[in-house]
Amino acid sequence: LMSLTVTSVRLTGTKYGCGGGGCGACTVMVSRYQPATKTIIHYSANACLLPLCQLHGAAVTTVEGIGSTKTRIHPVQERIAKAHGSQCGFCTPGMVMSMYALLRNKPHPTMEDITQALAGLCEANCCQANGAGDCCLNGEGSTDESEHEKPQLFDKEEFLPLDPTQELIFPPELILMAETGNPETLTFCGERMRWVSPASLEELVQLKASNPKAPLVMGNTNIGPDIKFKGVLHPLIISPTRVMELFEVTQTPQGVWVGAGCSLSEVRSLLQKLVPQFPEEKTELFRALIQQLGNLGSQQIRNVASLGGNIMSAYPNSDLNPVLAAGNCKLSVISTGGRREVPLNPDFFVSFGKTILKPEEIVVSVFVPFSRKGEFVRAFRQAPRKESSFATVTTAMRVFFSEGSRVVRDVSIYYGGMGPTTVSATKTCAALVTRPWDDETLSRAYDVLLDELVLPPSAPGGKVEFRRSLTLSFLFKFNLEVLQKLREMKMQIQPLPREIQPSLQEFQVRKYPSFKDQSVQDPVGRPIMHRSAISQATGEAVYCDDIPRTDGELFLVLVTSSRAHAKITGLDVSEALRLPGVVDVITAKDIPGKKVRTMFGYHEELLAESEVSCIGQMICAVVADTRAHAKRGAAAVKISYEDLPDPVFTIEVCGVFCFSLFSICGYFRIGNVTEAFETVDQLYEGEIRMGGQEHFYMETQSMLVVPVGEETEFKVYVSTQWPTSTQDAIAETLDIPSNRVTCHVKRMGGAFGGKVTKTAVLASITSVAAWKTNRAVRCVLERGEDMLITGGRHPILAKYKVGFMNDGRIVAADIEYYTNAGNTVDESVLVGKIEKILLHMDNAYNIPNLQGRAAACRTNLPSNTAFRGFGVPQSIMVVENMVNDVAVVLGRPADQIREINMYKGPSVTHYKFEFSPENMLRCWEECKVKADYSARRRAVDQFNQQNRWKKRGMSIIPIKYGIAFAESFLNQAAALVHIYKDGSVLVTHGGTEMGQGIHTKMQQVASRELRIPPSKIYISETSTNTVPNTCPSAASFGTDANGMAVKNACQTLYQRLEPVRQKDPKGSWESWVNAAFFEKISLSATGFYRGPDLYMDWDKMEGQPYAYFTFGACCCEVELDCLTGDYRTVRTDIVVDIGRSVNPSVDIGQIEGAFMQGLGLYTLEELKFSPSGLLYTRGPSQYKIPAVCDVPLRFNVYLLSDSHNPHAIYSSKGIGEPVLFLGSSVFFAIKDAVAAARAESGLVGPFSLDSPATPERACLACASLFTQKIPASKPGSYKPWALNI
Repeated sequence: LMSLTVTSVRLTGTKYGCGGGGCGACTVMVSRYQPATKTIIHYSANACLLPLCQLHGAAVTTVEGIGSTKTRIHPVQERIAKAHGSQCGFCTPGMVMSMYALLRNKPHPTMEDITQALAGLCEANCCQANGAGDCCLNGEGSTDESEHEKPQLFDKEEFLPLDPTQELIFPPELILMAETGNPETLTFCGERMRWVSPASLEELVQLKASNPKAPLVMGNTNIGPDIKFKGVLHPLIISPTRVMELFEVTQTPQGVWVGAGCSLSEVRSLLQKLVPQFPEEKTELFRALIQQLGNLGSQQIRNVASLGGNIMSAYPNSDLNPVLAAGNCKLSVISTGGRREVPLNPDFFVSFGKTILKPEEIVVSVFVPFSRKGEFVRAFRQAPRKESSFATVTTAMRVFFSEGSRVVRDVSIYYGGMGPTTVSATKTCAALVTRPWDDETLSRAYDVLLDELVLPPSAPGGKVEFRRSLTLSFLFKFNLEVLQKLREMKMQIQPLPREIQPSLQEFQVRKYPSFKDQSVQDPVGRPIMHRSAISQATGEAVYCDDIPRTDGELFLVLVTSSRAHAKITGLDVSEALRLPGVVDVITAKDIPGKKVRTMFGYHEELLAESEVSCIGQMICAVVADTRAHAKRGAAAVKISYEDLPDPVFTIEVCGVFCFSLFSICGYFRIGNVTEAFETVDQLYEGEIRMGGQEHFYMETQSMLVVPVGEETEFKVYVSTQWPTSTQDAIAETLDIPSNRVTCHVKRMGGAFGGKVTKTAVLASITSVAAWKTNRAVRCVLERGEDMLITGGRHPILAKYKVGFMNDGRIVAADIEYYTNAGNTVDESVLVGKIEKILLHMDNAYNIPNLQGRAAACRTNLPSNTAFRGFGVPQSIMVVENMVNDVAVVLGRPADQIREINMYKGPSVTHYKFEFSPENMLRCWEECKVKADYSARRRAVDQFNQQNRWKKRGMSIIPIKYGIAFAESFLNQAAALVHIYKDGSVLVTHGGTEMGQGIHTKMQQVASRELRIPPSKIYISETSTNTVPNTCPSAASFGTDANGMAVKNACQTLYQRLEPVRQKDPKGSWESWVNAAFFEKISLSATGFYRGPDLYMDWDKMEGQPYAYFTFGACCCEVELDCLTGDYRTVRTDIVVDIGRSVNPSVDIGQIEGAFMQGLGLYTLEELKFSPSGLLYTRGPSQYKIPAVCDVPLRFNVYLLSDSHNPHAIYSSKGIGEPVLFLGSSVFFAIKDAVAAARAESGLVGPFSLDSPATPERACLACASLFTQKIPASKPGSYKPWALNI
């Protein structure tokens, strides 16, 4: 469906984010008429997985269909826009359609319904690109009456009411067709595939018998991704969606037969309706299934995935199969040989993806039995993320007791994630049967289970110790549940909290020029809606790949290396060139100009010629008439290699100080660390490892290069943060002047630092294809390609030695940072040395003797690059971990040690930059007050004393973040402002819009300076032919620099109009502009901002590398399940000093979004590489970023009042990057909870917890009696499944 909406019917609102149903950006609503009940059903679905052939008789509604700016916008679209729920906007249509489908089925949803609907949009509502308001889709803000007197981010009274009578009707012709049509077989034929949809069960049986290898496709959630990402080809696909017998539900005295074709959502709904109709003792299995179905995939996936398909996929970590097997369910299958019933028992699952059924057999229905009196069924799962995530380990356990006894008559225990199939713990069950359910029996069962379910240390999926410990933990949880049922003990582990609480967003409430003192039309300081929010919510906002295809346009797909370190011995493109649609293959030999990009004196090849240094390095590119043909051509390119010895993937491979360095080493020292170490009371040495992070911008790398047709001129439409860099790169690559290349950036669907260097390289390759073929060429990376090629945040290994006094004062610290740079330099210089790591290693602390070293290490992984924070999140993480260790050694609260060592009074950094920490201290104190820190700390301690297997933790963390570039030339900016004769104004500036709201703020600036309403001001795009020589939109300096340039241009124009205003003081803006034109006054002006003269002298170890600091503090409280490592952030309070906010709604969105991205970095997101250097985690199904289930249950944001900043426009401050680090407060809260758990086991003192603090790391660090039972594998005795990067 996706390709139809985008290319054929030109409905570009439905966005392609991942192609595998994992992100929800492509959500649409499907409606079908049910002749049997004469009802219409509506459900949300992923357009990227919906086969067009399967939609016969269905109505599909896209975001364009529910409202537009040309007609009327829908209340859902209005709310998400006006409640500030859209920033980059790429995923906003998916959020809108998820909510719309929910409202069509349930006009008055609960908050639980809303969060369930949004759970399928992991990226869309993680707040990375959509900050404030993602939970305000129903228009709800704070419910606290006292808050109404304070400024509000939006007024929900203004919202249009939802009127269900105004919704689109289902097409009557489809109803007529369903009522009167005679079902007949549908056949669709493509280039290489035939799709057949039989109309009867008999026909289906015959079709399958004659084509036993042909897959049956219902929801396409399994076969679809295999075809798309693995290149699997099925010449014939059978789609039995119209075979009514597969959807029948029959109730019997023993249970219920459910049609195998029923969707998982339908199954869950059916079971939920049945549960209240029967005694509780009969619905144990039903309730266990309901629980697992609520966690299985997203709402969109559950709406289309079938029960039979889920069973027959036979995934080893299936959530349903263990429950069905443990519950003694059975299948009714049919073939030409007749019907038979097959039990779901230990023999059913044969091997990975294989069952005992014959290829020609078809599952018709599934029998789910009622449970009996004395029978208990429970299901447990642990997954990297709480929702929309494949389970790490899943289990179902059923026990049946003799009546009036606690002797076990029957028991079933099945696990997923413990082998290539769903496995039965048969020996463990045998150890339980006929024995009383008591501690002695269970103790024996734990030992048997440990011996029975053994995973080799190199097992696929890794996490071996964790997975084995989960099997024991789940049995222990089941034990507690059974004892609770037997009324023998009251102890029960309650689930983690999940109810969302009212949250606050406070801004500018004291001693700020109030709105009463401000001109009504002056928008500065007001919570103005993002200027494109309505267009984004209606799907009208144009992104790079939304630009219409031109005649003869080609699509480019890259061919990348499959080896990490090898010589290229052969490149054969002949087979690719013979394929239909393939036009050409671009290699390094085709590049007419420079074949490399130069960064900081180091060269990076555009296309590798003789040698590759990582998997994913680009070698050549195939151009064809369609994306599908280009992908097929790329797969046909044959490359031969000669492996080179000893590829390096990890920092430690060569040993400390013996790295393969880029000679990018930094050193900094203040005081005398060696002497200070001799005078302190105590010394402590520690280390911490921090993993990398994928940018996961919703819009992948996208570009369109169009040859103009004369004088080698090119127009380039590209998703980049730095248009000038892309312009320069293309000009150098094609050996043409820069004035022949015009780069246009309308907006980006997120960037986070990842659309600078690699974008320029990709655009250069695409431009060569356009130059060679003289045709427009489009390149839009698949999510997996993007993640493989572009790199991310630098992983880091840090070692520290700290000297401190018994009163908590840190006197000296020596810190070593080693970053994994990957195979090329990229921006590692800025990250690893000059710009950030060493300059922020003090954070908020005045350490008199401080020494730091930083090195960027070359490895055979894809090169890492800039990422929101530029090394600061790594640098400060190490410092805060060090401070935490000092607190633990001294046995004192960490917040006390932090306070003792903070800068106070007029201060000087370690690089001799003078500043005042007053606002930093105010943020800290206000955060403690707002969070009620002292009382809650006592409550946490009390909670931990009363709970053995659940612990709470708290932390409060400060930040001092330098704003602007130390490379002074990067701080300049320019603008161009036109006033047209009708009084309308067009503003262009050098900043690019990626969701941070820079265009909105520039509109506010122009409005104030020209004294006109924002409605008269338009910003179309950023382009190199209007504002040349731009600097990157990065370093949280975009508004500071470009705002001053726009202000400069507008002031020039306003002064030019002064004579006209004096002649006609009562005239209107339009009359003044018109008069100025006739008086030959120029109505166009450029603006320029030179930027602060910043510098850093590394020889003298001093300078002023930043214009000012943004300060903040964050307090977090978490609740941790010590048996599984799962946690929930119960509450977060953030106080940030951003001066006088130009736009509080945009800035609070940035704060919330940055915090959530930081939460992902420090607690959730893991990049996994194979031992050969291949990135495993190449999409949302393997790589988990925060979703709505990860947002703190109570999330309060406060902007520090009475703050002034003379160094930036209108006394504001940069905010895009600083708060990301405050996500680490969740990490330290988890570490605090883990410490409480360890104390129960008698373990005290500092302990290692690397970042991210995933459930695996948290659980193992808790060192429970179950994790201690697991024998550790000896390092070096086996080849791990994944490298520890």
